[in-house]
This record gives sequence, structure tokens and C-alpha cells, in this order.
Amino acid sequence: MTNLLFDGLLAGNDTANTFAETHDGRIYRYNDVMQDSARFANLLIERGVKPGDRVAVQVPKSVEALMLYLGTVRAGGVFLPLNTAYTVTEIEYFLNNATPRILVCDPARVDEYNEPTGSRGITLETLGATDESATATGSLAQALANADHTFENASCNKDDLAAILYTSGTTGRSKGAMLTHNNLLSNAKALVDCWQLTADDILLHALPIFHTHGLFVATNAILLASSSMLFLPGFDADKVIEGLPRATTMMGVPTFYTRLLEDPRLTGELVAPIRLFISGSAPLLAETHVAFEARTGKRILERYGMTETSIITSNPYTGERRAGTVGFPLPGVEIRITDAESGEIITNGETGSVEVKGPNVFKGYWQMPDKTQEDMRDDGFFITGDLGRIDEDGYLHIVGRAKDLIISGGYNIYPKELELLIDDIEGVQESAVFGVPHPDFGEGVVGVLVSTNGYTLREEDILEMLKGKVARFKQPKRLYLIDSLPRNTMGKVQKNILREQYKDTFSV
Repeated sequence: MTNLLFDGLLAGNDTANTFAETHDGRIYRYNDVMQDSARFANLLIERGVKPGDRVAVQVPKSVEALMLYLGTVRAGGVFLPLNTAYTVTEIEYFLNNATPRILVCDPARVDEYNEPTGSRGITLETLGATDESATATGSLAQALANADHTFENASCNKDDLAAILYTSGTTGRSKGAMLTHNNLLSNAKALVDCWQLTADDILLHALPIFHTHGLFVATNAILLASSSMLFLPGFDADKVIEGLPRATTMMGVPTFYTRLLEDPRLTGELVAPIRLFISGSAPLLAETHVAFEARTGKRILERYGMTETSIITSNPYTGERRAGTVGFPLPGVEIRITDAESGEIITNGETGSVEVKGPNVFKGYWQMPDKTQEDMRDDGFFITGDLGRIDEDGYLHIVGRAKDLIISGGYNIYPKELELLIDDIEGVQESAVFGVPHPDFGEGVVGVLVSTNGYTLREEDILEMLKGKVARFKQPKRLYLIDSLPRNTMGKVQKNILREQYKDTFSV
């Protein structure tokens, strides 16, 4: 039987090669990948996971978490990674919407999840980061040693689901993007081709693995190319500086590069072995491009993607990496610019709605057929929600969001979710949340609010009330009290005016 994604990613790998070296010096070979992913697949089957069942995962970053992903794929399950910063309230929405068979969480949070999972009939297991003895912790890790290291993969074809990744909307209701085996495999193949990844490459991996960037873009491409990783728990400047001379490639968000530029140890000599620096998940400022090249002699390659499509375009590996652009479509991918109102194709370089078509485009939104139909054209093009233009040389420029999405530090933040929480606070009449330029995170979250007559509100009090209700990365960095929100003649809040008014909030 063929399991399209797993078989496609692991075909032809030399099992003796190193897959990952962890921060504590543990060497994890491709033979370990085959055996431990089989063990996780067997554990999932024992716990009732059947083909098509969702496996929700909110765990610390570890190689074992990657093996849980591969084990889910081998078992025919649907992997559902969740941000480790999400609160119990946020997790409950995903449990209700995705109805997973099992939730795997950090051992430190098991008490929080006993009731939400138990009341819904969801099996609760744990998986933690490695301890001082370089051993993974949690109930699944404890069971791993006694699990069978062989497994006959479930048969999965190109249109079978491999993962669901949730991406919120401006309505505040999260949407589960359904990604198939072919979506993920085809994108990995295109990236290996475009970025010329080989078994000789060593990727410095400091990204989170609950996000498409670190999980699918980085890990799948490394697996397919039989490459290796220096696998860090997260971005730590000291650890990254230590790892750079041993790596050949690095994938990061703009924040990684701005923080490296702040470190005097970043030199051309330090990064001499690196053949490719890649940036994504948020726009990279042109001045960061220039400063990084001036310091290191290396020009960052910027690419463009989203949860529903993985990577869509990339600046060329050989050829001009043009600052302020995201390059050209990947092999097999088509992009076009259309008029947002009429849907007519724009061919004269003017700005319009970015649409994409290809094997990377997701299957639709989980249990949201109307939303899927709304965002998909009859000819198969997906309406990304981004605004862009294609210049005379064919480079794609992303110039804004059709909606009010904020991208801070590579993470998507949706204003409506925060506005609903703020508006529910006693004394708040109404609020508006938006993003403004931030030198470190790309965009910083700012909110303005209007108080109900007779109430005196303080910024620090509101910020304190939001703690514990929403993940830290979503929380506003500044709040301002104003008399009224600017509106147009139709009564819609004009966030463009607010963004302009508060654009210098985080200026250095």
C-alpha cells in the first residue's frame, strides 16, 4: 500500500545519515525516523486512531514531536498542530470544531485539559521536551520504548487529508485549512528543486513546529532532500551564532535577521559556510536586506506563502533576489492579479487581488463549505486575501492585506478576536485593533478604545485583563484611549486612518 506523503518524503533516504542533531548533542538518524515514527503510529492505533481521525497536538518543540507528526501520517490520521501559547479557552474551540480522537499536550498542562477532553470523550496524552538526560517526557514518550518499531502504513492517496492547520479570519472565527498528502508533497518537491537542497545540506532550524513554516516548509523539504538539521528549541541568539558556522542553510522570520544584526558577532566570516538564508512568514524590510548583505556578504532570499497553500513564490536561487518582492511562482504554481470587485484579470502591473492555483492549494476549510466556495474561483484559483502586483520583470510584490490581518513576528493575529475581548470589558464602549510597523516584529499590535460615559479606563488595567484570555503574542503592545473611532459614510471604522495616525508608535 502507498502512503503518498510519507513514502514520498522518505523514499531513497540512507538510514545511516543524520536527520537531526539536537541542542543537547543527541544525533537522530534517518533509521531512527523510520523506527520512531512507526512506534508513534502503533501507539496512535492502540489509542483508537483510525484513518481520517484528527490528532490534535500542543507540545513543546522536539524531534519526538516531528515523529508524532510522521506517525500520524503513517497511521492515516490528520495532524492538527496547535500553537503552544494558546490558552485552554482557545483550545476548546479547536476541540469542538475539529473533534479530534486524541489531544497530545505538554505534561505541564495536563491538569488544564483533563476536563475539556474528558467531557468530550477525547483521549488525552502527553509529550514533553527532552529532559537533562536527553530523554523525551510524557505518557507517549514512556510508552514509546515498548512500542513496535515496524508498521504497515495506511494507504493514503493524493486527495486524502494529511493535516488541518487553523488560520483565523477577520470575523474572529478560526478556519481549519485542509491540506492533502499531495498539497504537502508537491510543495516540498518544488522547494527542493528551487532552493537546490541536497543530502549535503545542514539546516539551522530555530522555528516553531506548530506553524506551516517550521513544520511543513522546513521539515518536509529536509526529509525529501535527505538533508540534516541543527534542531534548536527556538531562536536564541547565542545558540544560533554557535550553529551558523556548522550549517549551510537557515530559514527564519524577519525577526531572526533583525536580532542577528543587533549582535556584533554576526560577520561574513561567521556565516561563510551558509549558502542560503531564507526569510518568510512576514514581510522583510528592504533596509534589513541591505544591512544584512552589507554585514555578511549574503543576500537573503525572500519567499511568499500562507497556511492554505504553503509556499507560492520565491525569489530565485540563481538570479536577482529583489528586495521588496517575493519573486516568482514555484514550478507548477500559477498566480494572477485580479480586480477585487469584478474578478477580471489585471495585466498592466497595477495592484489587485492575488490569486493562486496549483497542487499546493488546500482542499478547503474544515466544515465550512460556504467559506470555501467564497474563496475559490470556478476555475480553481484561490483568492488569497492579499493585495499585490507583478512588475515588468515578473516579480510579485505584496503590497498589503485585503483584510486587516496583522503579522507580528511571523504569527497571524486577527483584530476581531481581540476587539471582541476588549469590548467585553466593563467600561469599554468600542475598540479597534490594528498593526503598525515594528522594528523587531514587522508589525506591532496596537488598539484604540472608547470608554462608556462615566468610566475611567487605564491602559495598564486593560492589558492586565487580557492576560490569560489570549496568547501572549496576540496581546496588544499599546492601547490608546480616544473620544471616538473614525468612520466613513457607511459607518465602517477607517483603520487606514488609525494606522497612519499611530504608525510611529514603535519608532526607534
